[in-house]
Amino acid sequence: MNQMQFIRKLPEPAEVKREVPLSAKGQAVKEERDRIIADIIEGRDDRFLLIIGPCSADNEPAVLDYCTRLAAAAEKVKDKLFIIPRVYTNKPRTIGKGYKGMLHQPDPEENENMMAGIKAIRRMHVDVIEQTGFTCAEEILYPENHRYLSDLLSYGAIGARSVEDQLHRMIASGAGIPVGMKNPTSGDLSVMMNSVEAAQNEQDFLFHGWEVHTTGNPLAHVILRGYVNHFGTSMPNYHYEYLEKVLQMYRERESLKNPAIVVDCNHSNSGKKYLEQIRIAKDVMSSRRYSQDIRGIVKGLMIESYIVDGNQKVGGGVYGQSITDPCLGWEKTEKLIEELADMV
Repeated sequence: MNQMQFIRKLPEPAEVKREVPLSAKGQAVKEERDRIIADIIEGRDDRFLLIIGPCSADNEPAVLDYCTRLAAAAEKVKDKLFIIPRVYTNKPRTIGKGYKGMLHQPDPEENENMMAGIKAIRRMHVDVIEQTGFTCAEEILYPENHRYLSDLLSYGAIGARSVEDQLHRMIASGAGIPVGMKNPTSGDLSVMMNSVEAAQNEQDFLFHGWEVHTTGNPLAHVILRGYVNHFGTSMPNYHYEYLEKVLQMYRERESLKNPAIVVDCNHSNSGKKYLEQIRIAKDVMSSRRYSQDIRGIVKGLMIESYIVDGNQKVGGGVYGQSITDPCLGWEKTEKLIEELADMV
């Protein structure tokens, strides 16, 4: 029985890069931002990373608007915080249904078209760099997709549903940028640490019709995003005790380079109660103040934020409001950025 239909052959990444190029100025921006982020993770720069933006980047005008506002806010706190916008264009779905991001649907109200989606997401990332000076973060949901954006991104994340997958770990080992490995939905921290170790090691594997060798990614690190217990209840793992436990797990794996934790303030840490992100972010900053060891290993926060508070259904018509998980609106975001800068 044939259950798979091949719709169309997609262009090679090199073709799309030629069609939607990044300027020389944009390339210089990426090189400089990549250097700073590496310095922060490796401990040469004591600024704090803030990876912040919409749950899903659903349309370019609102994303550019958001990033323009964010650039102005970032300038005010640049001595304390280094901001990386979340521009997530492919979204994991637990049962594969629902809006899966701009990669699938450049227009959320139209049918899926990945040919158009690949070009749309690249164009949006290029526009963000050229117009705001930001290079961004993306989830590496599809390993094949990363190559279409590899010259544009400054941060990648492997999600809770993907982190146990061997191919995702191997792609992270050759991504060329910092990659955060989230704890799995089960909350098993040893799985997360194994994924970091795999990403930091050299790997050999089959990819896109090629035999591939990677040199290992010393900037791979952990992201704590909370977990779901066996009753289906969201449980947090951002508290001081969890941070200490991960610190100890890093110490037990002496081969790991650049120990680093980023705390995801939403998802199971907040139970998707988006306003809780404010309290959780401040709690983590308080833990950093309490312990020099925690301060040294907690390098950043991840926060979901957009222009308008909350969320809406696809086609809801509210400009700058999430069509997936609820996000902090701009006024709360701007205030939180200022407050976090004071707590670094």
